[in-house]
Amino acid sequence: MNEFSGKIVWITGASSGIGKALAQAFAACGAHLVLSGRRIDALQAVADELSGETLVLPFEVTDFAVLEQKVEDAWGWKGRVDILVNNAGISQRSLAIDTQPQVYTELINIDLIAPIWLTQLQLQRMVDAGGAHIVAISSVAGRIGAPLRTAYSAAKHGLIGYMDALRSEVAQPHNINVTNVLPGSVATDVSRNALTADGSTHGKSDANIDGGDQPADCAKAILEAVRENVPELIFARDMELDLAKMRHEDPEALFELVAQLGAQLAEEGIPE
Repeated sequence: MNEFSGKIVWITGASSGIGKALAQAFAACGAHLVLSGRRIDALQAVADELSGETLVLPFEVTDFAVLEQKVEDAWGWKGRVDILVNNAGISQRSLAIDTQPQVYTELINIDLIAPIWLTQLQLQRMVDAGGAHIVAISSVAGRIGAPLRTAYSAAKHGLIGYMDALRSEVAQPHNINVTNVLPGSVATDVSRNALTADGSTHGKSDANIDGGDQPADCAKAILEAVRENVPELIFARDMELDLAKMRHEDPEALFELVAQLGAQLAEEGIPE
């Protein structure tokens, strides 16, 4: 029997990219999906493609005043949430020296505070239900300090820290498992949607993103990590994978390497 069959999976950022691919992968395994994001039309389009039961539950993740009601709606649908996937997020493409302070506030609210709130509002319910699995989509930039991504790296580092600490509290006593996912370059709109120095949208993709792994392959790896209860999945290859490993194995070499890259970007400007 497929272990995801009949499970209730709530995915934020489900209308595109990794979130959409996860929805398709879980649905193919017989799960029931709660699909969240900002655009109801895009969420409904994803729902219409899926074979299983779905609840389209749109909201803005930083509209903190509505989050408690959204949790009520999600849990009220089938009486539980077995797997919560905190996937909604936004990236950055700007040098720190040029970036307005409010960009940090906006990005950290979206990428860090929002998933913390959404998780916190469900913890007691998960305990009462006898367990759950929380998946947090961080980034390789949550392990290394990547140029042009100071706010993004700060948020994604923080998300890993919160989830690691949470796991230490809830895994054994409450059967709530936590998996951090650190993707490298995945072929999504992450660069096009990224914030620039003044908070506007970057509007263009990067060569490394365009040449990245497919979202469906990332989703497949995430499902396997959940199935095996893997605490941390680094879904990356080549230089990105090496850098993520270097953060622990040889941090001084990592700092020197990214400092050289950062200096080059500071001199040449943000790539077109």
